[in-house]
Amino acid sequence: MNKIDQEIFNIQKVSIRVLEPVANITPFQDATMGPFSSFGISVIRIEDAEGFVGEAPVYNSYTNILETCIFPILFHCEGLTYAEFFPKLYWSIRNEGFKGAASALLGQVDMALYDLAARRRNLPLYRYIGGNRNSVKIYGSGGGTNYTLQELEKEVALFLDAGVDCYKMKIGKDFGTNVAADIERVKHVRKLTGKDMRVAVDVNQIWSCGEVFRFLDAIGEDELAWLEEPIHSAAYDQIEELCKRTSVPVAYGESERTSKIFPMLANCGIQHLQPVPTQFGGIKEWMEVRDLCADRNLQLSSGGYSLYSSFLMTTAKETGMIEYLYSLMYGLEKYFLIRPSLEKGHFHLPESDGLPVRIDWEYCLKENKVVREQVWLKQDVPGYNPLVSM
Repeated sequence: MNKIDQEIFNIQKVSIRVLEPVANITPFQDATMGPFSSFGISVIRIEDAEGFVGEAPVYNSYTNILETCIFPILFHCEGLTYAEFFPKLYWSIRNEGFKGAASALLGQVDMALYDLAARRRNLPLYRYIGGNRNSVKIYGSGGGTNYTLQELEKEVALFLDAGVDCYKMKIGKDFGTNVAADIERVKHVRKLTGKDMRVAVDVNQIWSCGEVFRFLDAIGEDELAWLEEPIHSAAYDQIEELCKRTSVPVAYGESERTSKIFPMLANCGIQHLQPVPTQFGGIKEWMEVRDLCADRNLQLSSGGYSLYSSFLMTTAKETGMIEYLYSLMYGLEKYFLIRPSLEKGHFHLPESDGLPVRIDWEYCLKENKVVREQVWLKQDVPGYNPLVSM
């Protein structure tokens, strides 16, 4: 049984704080979105009757789901253990669907509850969930499709200097129409990395199978660590066919919001699974994918707000990796009072209680970095009343 199952939460207050976006190190574009000149974060804060707080990154634009489904149960679970009330939270989003924002919001609230539980036990969250080490391997991520060759060189050098031995770059330039440029960019990066660093590529779903093989024929399959989301993430028949025809490990999972899809991905031939904790339907669902990877000898990695979610990878095999999308994530670190440190290709987690990231709220409030805050109090949130009308 997990430690959290017997925890009792008497929640009195919930707030969402939206922080001012920060400029990216380099404006960033991938195959299907961008360019992004800045990146931001919103944080949910859940406070219990004793004044303990749990926090986690959260979507700030779906408060209707929180107010209708999740908060009425969260605020009125007095005397119930987590094992008793979490299923109520889970099934409250049934009509919103388990493959979209509602599932992600459930997971974000769940992460904040885990943080709260670990803080009041005065334990780092990685220890609270049974992690057996305080460091996790990372892979460097970036290489936007808009990067110049010089910008690619600078980013690769940064990761090499940090002891990182794998770099993932974006391809699918010009919305997938410029395969020749993708080939040139990847070959350039492979010359830079040599034997010191593996290279993976992320297509963000834009290509057809024909374009995938045109690219692989030019690059060589043995030159890539993995091929990420090369075709549409919902085209399972095409994904299965692709996996049969290439020896390059194919990676999927970032677009999924529930663990229930991942056995099918594995059955399609996916060798690298990528559940994102801050976009996933709860901590235990992420652990289900972790266990699936262990059982079938598949590669496991996680992205998203990776400094936050690094605690989970301490419970996985040491081959598990956390993505560090430096261009977007680094700027946010000015908001962090506590965070993992990067050394010799690993995130080293702090021994502070709760999540390995803590926002410096004193700084954020003093410098007016909180651009919006919404607060819900227990007395203002009625009990759960499921909506069944269209």
